[in-house]
Parts: sequence; structure tokens; C-alpha cells
Amino acid sequence: MYGKGENMNEQNQEIPEEQSRLELDEETLFLVSQTFKALSDPTRIKILHLLSQGEHSVNEIAEKLRLLQSTVSHQLRFLKNLRLVKSRRSGTSIFYSPEDQHVLDVLQQMIDHTQHD
Repeated sequence: MYGKGENMNEQNQEIPEEQSRLELDEETLFLVSQTFKALSDPTRIKILHLLSQGEHSVNEIAEKLRLLQSTVSHQLRFLKNLRLVKSRRSGTSIFYSPEDQHVLDVLQQMIDHTQHD
């Protein structure tokens, strides 16, 4: 399987420079997988889709999506930890908006894909 005097470790050490640039580091892989995990939950999809239309408070999101406020808060915390949404305080209310347009673009592309005939 390997050339004379060659073992698997020696082969792996000779990775072409171009190939090593194409590989993703562990942190990037983890963050990408977590972002797709965020987009795999129907409640988080609803929240992100609503926020793509404008800033909303937790109460507004809960009311418009007919969800419990505790559910919305939990999901927003998950999304905020991934830097998919950001918040700002105004008085006693906290308003949320998208943090990253790239993720909203991916979400909209997936929506368009599923609705495509």
C-alpha cells in the first residue's frame, strides 16, 4: 500500500500546501455546525424570519409567533450566543435584530429552495 520504506505517517506529513489551505480548522467546523443546528429548529427559523423583517421585542416576538415568552427568551439566548442576533435595551424592554445578514441570506435561500416548483 505504501512505497518502500514509507509508512502512513510519512505520507500524511507531505500534505500539499494547497490542500492544507482548503481544510477547515476545528473552530470553524464547530461554528458552522452550530449555525446549521440553529437553522434546524423550526422555532428559531420562525424567530429569525420575523427578525429579518425588523427589530422586535421579546413580547412582540412571542405574541406574533404565538409562543411563550420563556420559549422565545431561551431561543434568543441560543441565537445570541452564536452571534446570529443582537439586542439593545430601551427602558424595560429588550429589542432583538439580526446580527449577521449572511445567515439571513442562507435562510432565505433555503426558504426559496423549498418553495421552488
